[in-house]
Amino acid sequence: MLHGGVVLFLQGDLGAGKTTLTRGLLRALGYSGRVKSPTYTLVEPYAVSNLNLYHFDLYRFQDPMEWVDAGFRDYFNEQSICVIEWADQAKGLLPQPDLMVTLKPHHDGRNIEIQALTETGSACLEQFATPS
Repeated sequence: MLHGGVVLFLQGDLGAGKTTLTRGLLRALGYSGRVKSPTYTLVEPYAVSNLNLYHFDLYRFQDPMEWVDAGFRDYFNEQSICVIEWADQAKGLLPQPDLMVTLKPHHDGRNIEIQALTETGSACLEQFATPS
């Protein structure tokens, strides 16, 4: 379903489950190691098969140029899946997301909304919705 070059933006309040969702994505890709929030490290890298998944958290950014200064643009390539929390902190400097995932609290759980914003995102959603 997810492959190299895919960019996901995760939206939701603090504690909405963005890192938990990322952990689930990694497990679905076959990763069995520890998955932690990148709140203080800004990015957590994970090697999965022949791909890298980079989990970014831009919550602490004070200036959108911090994204550029950190050299994160180099992480976005055909061998990487990039998952970004708090993408709005980069004020439009990030690549276009393929998928926008919004998490909202609902009773004792969460609602999740997934929007495809590119053809690549639509293909990912179609594969997800099609039983194997």
